[in-house]
Amino acid sequence: QNKTVSITLPVVYTVVALISIPGNLFSLWVLCWHIKPKTPSVIFMINLSITDLMLSSCFPFQISYHIQNNHWTFGKTLCSLVTVMFYSNMYSSILTMTCISIERYMGVVYPMKLIKWRRKRYALAACLVMWIFLLLAFYPLESTDLTYEVKELGIITCFDILKWDMLPNFGAWVAFLLTLFVVLFLIPFIVTVGCYIGIIRKLIQTSNRYGNRQKTRSIYLAIIVLLVFITCFAPNNFILLAHMIIRLFYGRSLYPAYKLTLCLSCFNNCLDPF
Repeated sequence: QNKTVSITLPVVYTVVALISIPGNLFSLWVLCWHIKPKTPSVIFMINLSITDLMLSSCFPFQISYHIQNNHWTFGKTLCSLVTVMFYSNMYSSILTMTCISIERYMGVVYPMKLIKWRRKRYALAACLVMWIFLLLAFYPLESTDLTYEVKELGIITCFDILKWDMLPNFGAWVAFLLTLFVVLFLIPFIVTVGCYIGIIRKLIQTSNRYGNRQKTRSIYLAIIVLLVFITCFAPNNFILLAHMIIRLFYGRSLYPAYKLTLCLSCFNNCLDPF
């Protein structure tokens, strides 16, 4: 138990929910009914809005949990459901933003050469593959009782204490954690950063050549999006990696720091609609 975590997370989740839910509902309404045609970028942004709303639906349970000093009162099934929804949607945000960065990179840097790949059906297929992969990656959480009774404290935790029998052996744990860090964060992170750097370079070159104010705005927007992506997702995932290494090999923990950096990831929900 950590008082800082128990106080900070409910406050942050409440603020994020109050901003994110109306913001993403409005964004979804505009994207679905007022923007035509449905380009790949629009498809990805619709997926991002739905993802953010699904993540926000987990906040009431998380708020209640932390207010009660990490005591889960909603049963085993809801614990697994909320946990899978929370983390799969968080990583879905990363993957969707990566898809958006790739689509924008193709549109800015290779507008004619790669036009055949910028089609609605490919965007829909990418979203479908993304969700199938996430559900497979989080299957261990879907098939395990994630609650744990701490008799000394008189509480039942939800996904705060992992059970080693969730996976068959040490190698399976390493594979699971590497999937979370490398496949669902590091590779998308590198691709997204690379795409936005390429976009910014291309816009700077054309802006200098033509002196276009609109392109100068686009440069600033690309820089802001890149900084938001790095700020929201990098700290949490790097601390998760450090926590798991320290936990597996040295028996110590960075778990409170990891939980606090989740706040940064959740703040992305507030920023996506804008």
